[in-house]
Amino acid sequence: MAEIATIARPYAEAAFRAALDRGSLDKAGNGLALLAAVAADERVRSLLSDPRVRASQKKELFTSIGGEQLDEVVRNLVGLLVDNGREELLGAIAEEFDALKREHERVVKARITSAQPLSDEQRGAIIAALERRYGKKVEAELDVDPELLGGARVQVGDQVIHASVRDALAQMAAALTR
Repeated sequence: MAEIATIARPYAEAAFRAALDRGSLDKAGNGLALLAAVAADERVRSLLSDPRVRASQKKELFTSIGGEQLDEVVRNLVGLLVDNGREELLGAIAEEFDALKREHERVVKARITSAQPLSDEQRGAIIAALERRYGKKVEAELDVDPELLGGARVQVGDQVIHASVRDALAQMAAALTR
């Protein structure tokens, strides 16, 4: 996977710079996400890997599905990828583009897993605390995991904040066995 990300990164960086210059970060990001989802479809993947399907047909497939949702940056990128037989990179490019866009906009994703559904007030308090801690806007994905017993676990990037009863019990058990 790291190899694919390494190959995809320069494409994503070039597309990001071009979209930034044109003021179309949102449209380019949405277009890339759409095409990545299309390229991930099993039927489309089988079509793209078929040697009988010409590059022009592959480009037409993407542009017909994307239609007006694709800006010039994404259309040019798709053409370049198809011409070089690298359309399988669309998913990795979309992910890398999204990461660059989030960094530019000072937005961080957080996954908040709680033992029980959070109220709007609780969710707001956690997001506000995370925004203060990271100095960035937080987009939160919420999950419920009753096995946590109580409290919550928050993941931002590769950092995990353990604030659940289950995690506290595991830490106590580890301390007692030392």
